[in-house]
Amino acid sequence: MSELQPIAASECAAVFLMLLDEADAAALLSRLGPDELQRVGTAMIRLGEVEPARIAEAIAGFVAEADNAALPAHGRAEQLGSLLNRAVGPVRGDSLMQRIMPDARPQSVEIARWLAPEVLAGLVEAEHPQVIAVLLLMLDAEAAGEVLAALPPSVQPAVVERVARLEKVTGEAVSLLDTVLSAQIGERFGAAALVVGGAREAANLINLAGGQVNRTVMPEIERRDSPLAKAIEAEMLTFEMLFELDPQSMGRLLRDVDNVQLVTALKGLEEQDRAPFFAAMSSRAADGVRDEIELLSKVKRKDVLAAQKAVIELARRLRDEGEIALGAGDGEFV
Repeated sequence: MSELQPIAASECAAVFLMLLDEADAAALLSRLGPDELQRVGTAMIRLGEVEPARIAEAIAGFVAEADNAALPAHGRAEQLGSLLNRAVGPVRGDSLMQRIMPDARPQSVEIARWLAPEVLAGLVEAEHPQVIAVLLLMLDAEAAGEVLAALPPSVQPAVVERVARLEKVTGEAVSLLDTVLSAQIGERFGAAALVVGGAREAANLINLAGGQVNRTVMPEIERRDSPLAKAIEAEMLTFEMLFELDPQSMGRLLRDVDNVQLVTALKGLEEQDRAPFFAAMSSRAADGVRDEIELLSKVKRKDVLAAQKAVIELARRLRDEGEIALGAGDGEFV
């Protein structure tokens, strides 16, 4: 094999861009001038198939350049805060910053994170359901589900209903929660509206709460507001719902599923439950997945659930994009 010629800077940049997802690559390209764009674009077209050695050389080139560069520390907290707000919204972004910044002043939600769900539920169970709904929306989803499950069954439907109806939380609502938990959240957010809540948040709470919550909450919400109940039900996606996908939709899902995640997700199923997935594959592909499942050693329950959750989130995205039909439901609760 002939020795590789040193990779040019434009080719190095082209390789690096091809390793990024489309959004990140576009963001980087937007910072280049016309001449730079032309050079990088030309290099990207001319490269053809890029061998692993070339990829490693391109990455090494960027590492070498980084050795000669410095990133200023000034404004780092503001930069991170802005990125987190764009990624997960202002409420969760601020909550993450409170955890990351060691000298940040504690907030009521941060204090609540240290309390056991049963303790936190006991503190707020006598409060108005709207206050409890705001609190749940400011907690991590798993913690919020546990708090919901710890609330009295008579309170749960009203809380979930308000989570589903909420589109914005006003500064006054945050201030009221602040008073309940003896902190200053209202001071932090003022009168600004926070975009949280909705049917998906309500569905996630029910899924995470588990147990009898679904059977307790959904019939009551159906009685009060049938359209709202249907909207929540449509967002309550479970892995078992994928069994009902038609072969075309299942095939579309499988095209984007990571193979390792699929094998891990199917490892936790009985053979009859794997059938809809195998039916959408070619015989050769199905046999290959079966072999991988058999070869896979024992897998922790949490790893199976994590893999199934990843597949569900992919199915949710494809449904939202109109690629597959999933989770419509019939509005009947038993």
